[in-house]
Formats: sequence, C-alpha cells, structure tokens
Amino acid sequence: MGITFKDKPVTLSGEQPQTGEKAPSFTVLGTDLSEVTFEAGTKTLISVVPSIDTSTCDKQTRTFNEEAAAVDNAEIWTISADLPFAQRRWCANAGLEGAHIYSDHKTLDFGMAYGLVIEELRLLSRAVFVVDSSGTIVYSEVVGEVSGHPDYEKAVEALKQAE
Repeated sequence: MGITFKDKPVTLSGEQPQTGEKAPSFTVLGTDLSEVTFEAGTKTLISVVPSIDTSTCDKQTRTFNEEAAAVDNAEIWTISADLPFAQRRWCANAGLEGAHIYSDHKTLDFGMAYGLVIEELRLLSRAVFVVDSSGTIVYSEVVGEVSGHPDYEKAVEALKQAE
C-alpha cells in the first residue's frame, strides 16, 4: 500500500508489524524527558500522529483519549516525533496533562520498529495499533493519506474486545 502526504508519495522506513504478531518493544521520551519503554502487560491503543500541533493530530489524540477512557484496564499511548516540550505545552493547553504522550524524536526507536518513519520529513506516519495484554497486535491501521483520519470506531472497538 502506498502512503501519501498531501497526495504526494512518501517513503516509510522500518518494518511494520502485522496483526497477530508480537508488538515490538520500544523506548520513547516522556514530556519530562524521561525514557519510557513499552512492554506487554496492559492492553494498549497506540495512536501515532505526525505532529501534535496540527488539527487532525489534535482531533485524533483527543478522540482516542475521550473514547477509550471508558475502556477498563486499557492505556492510550500517543506517539509523535515532536519535541517533548511541544507535547507538554499541547497537553497543558488541551487539559490532558495525565495523557500518555510520548516523543520518538531522539532516536526514532518506535518509528523504525513499527515501519512508520517518513524518510522525506523525519516524521511518523499516521497509524493506530491495538496491543492486547499478552503483547499481540490485535488491530492495526496505517492511514493511506497521512493528513487523513484513522477509523476511530474500529480502533476503539478493537481495544474493547482485546483481552
């Protein structure tokens, strides 16, 4: 599947894990610059956005944090290549200081492990992964047009159904 950004083809680096496979572990930075490593144990919706400061990324982050808040024993992780400082500012402005928003800016460890690094821009391509508590990817969507929206309903439903 070809990925485009504003209707222009882009190249993604890394290898995308598929539904049914174990979710790769990765390390990102928290808004306080602490290193955070993802490992299996809690069902998690990983929402990937190119830049938290755009309207589509803002909507995606707010929607998943609102919709999935009602799902028991689940976490929502939003990951972008934004600097942690920009993410912290966005969280404060959005009233989501408690949200799990992480930066892949430093090493692109997440982006490479999930095949989402846009080579031409050094940003992450828009995607959603749902990982069950055993660490298996039970849902994945890499949005074909980076500026478009993911299927919110399908992703939240997959999170509700995950064990």
